[in-house]
Amino acid sequence: MKFEYVLLGLLARRPYDGYELRKWLETEGQFLWAKAHHSQIYRKLVQLETQGWIRHETDVREGRPDAKVYRLTERGHHALREWIRSPYEPSTRLQDIDFTARFSVTAPLDREAAVELLRTELAYRRAQIAKNRNRDRTLLYEDPAPGLDQEVDREVHESLHRLGAGAMDYWVDWLEKSLHRLTGGKTTG
Repeated sequence: MKFEYVLLGLLARRPYDGYELRKWLETEGQFLWAKAHHSQIYRKLVQLETQGWIRHETDVREGRPDAKVYRLTERGHHALREWIRSPYEPSTRLQDIDFTARFSVTAPLDREAAVELLRTELAYRRAQIAKNRNRDRTLLYEDPAPGLDQEVDREVHESLHRLGAGAMDYWVDWLEKSLHRLTGGKTTG
């Protein structure tokens, strides 16, 4: 997942200055991208402008420093659409940032691509469940370290398995509901 597509997705909605982008990423965007330092944001904006994917206008502000307000260009929109339609490879990690960022950008711009993204993620998670849900989780001990409490160890591992299974079930349910909403209930295809 490349950070530039998160920025392009935001700029597809409206123009932003760097400060507004940073604030959005720290609040509403906290589940879409890891915390971005302001220097990372500004470096990426310069790079995107150099590529011709965005442009800026100076917003003259009375009594405050002027701000560069960035807008998506036609070339940037094209690059964003290419990324949206590019193949998606699910991560082994549940609720990976690549999926959440990609889905948040894709759904409002290309419903068909968002449906395909959901189907890909859902198929991958269902396969993970089929492979791992009922696997043998027996912990084997051979010459364990002194003080290792095997009963607590088994209890903790089983508890973590239930937590992970519950999180996976919740995620799959969310994927199914999202797919249902985007397809109007027509989930085949």
